[in-house]
Amino acid sequence: MYDYIKGHITRVTPEYITLEQSGVGWLIMTPNPYAFHKTDTIQQVFTYLHVREDIQLLLGFKSLEQRELFKKLITVSGIGPKGALAILASGIPSQVIGAIEREDESFLVRFPGVGKKTARQMILDLKGKLHDLFSETDFPDEDSTLLTMAENGALDEAILALEALGYSQRELTKIKPVLEKEDFDTEGYMKLALRLLLKQR
Repeated sequence: MYDYIKGHITRVTPEYITLEQSGVGWLIMTPNPYAFHKTDTIQQVFTYLHVREDIQLLLGFKSLEQRELFKKLITVSGIGPKGALAILASGIPSQVIGAIEREDESFLVRFPGVGKKTARQMILDLKGKLHDLFSETDFPDEDSTLLTMAENGALDEAILALEALGYSQRELTKIKPVLEKEDFDTEGYMKLALRLLLKQR
């Protein structure tokens, strides 16, 4: 089992990143690919290998805490890897954990693919089991990684990534006018869009 991989990120797409290490390009699915950037600097990605009879997926996370929350989420009936990635894409694990501990179903059903039944199952399965993992973690403010320098096609890339997470065209059309007023990079658009989407659900 892989704990993490260190290498150079050579590709960032709406659904995955490619991390090159020793001549091998690892295709890694992540909650928000645009949280990663192509640079000459060696980067560390925490990984999880998901294996089923018909598929093998290598998933990657920026932090150990994010990966541990992912592993907890996929133990819940009704939440697969894609659903867990969509939840983590919000970038605020502390809010997800807080909602579970408070039994706040109305917050949890805002995520793609999470209905009332799944939200209740998350609470039943995970309440009281996450505090030890995250009580000492200082999660960054949700605005802390917003940048003001736009990249070509940054908004289009963000929209594609949100579609890959399961958000509908109808939902994205509602928030696009707000996004178009801003001047962010792709990660910045993603974070703003996710906040808006969570509010409207």
